[in-house]
Amino acid sequence: MFLQRSAIAAARRVAFKPIVARSFSTSIARQIKNEDDLLPAGAPVGTVPTDLDQATGLERLEILGKMQGVDVFDMKPLDASRRGTLQDPIMVRSFGDEQFAGCTGYPADSHVVHWLRMNRERPVERCPECGSVYKMDYVGPTEDAHDHGHHDHHAAPEEPKTFADFVRPEYH
Repeated sequence: MFLQRSAIAAARRVAFKPIVARSFSTSIARQIKNEDDLLPAGAPVGTVPTDLDQATGLERLEILGKMQGVDVFDMKPLDASRRGTLQDPIMVRSFGDEQFAGCTGYPADSHVVHWLRMNRERPVERCPECGSVYKMDYVGPTEDAHDHGHHDHHAAPEEPKTFADFVRPEYH
């Protein structure tokens, strides 16, 4: 029995074949041109697929971006060196119609995270605790891919009422 265990252990220590036979070197010339570039060919039969072999869509875009040294989702933290004001807000880049930003206060980590919701119709939000102002900078496509010219069929959701909606105009 001891001989059998040592034979199995010796078999495990032999040189192994790497899971990925090709290198991960990429070229800047390689770019994603259509949706087919985000679908992998898959792993060969009988092998265990790597993340690159089985990832699709946004996950594959993120992996390919990391291989080229590009942060496709712009995960850098927001500017916490100052407090945003209405004249000079902290800019939050967004590729979508809506963006959430977490405020931890000024100086950083001076209060718990307050999540602020900004959208294209209301791009400026103020933190309720520290008063820091954030503004959404929309950098996405100018036209909506889902816009088919039938706006009158669905009513847009109404913004929730806040105390500022009930303040008399003469108090402004």
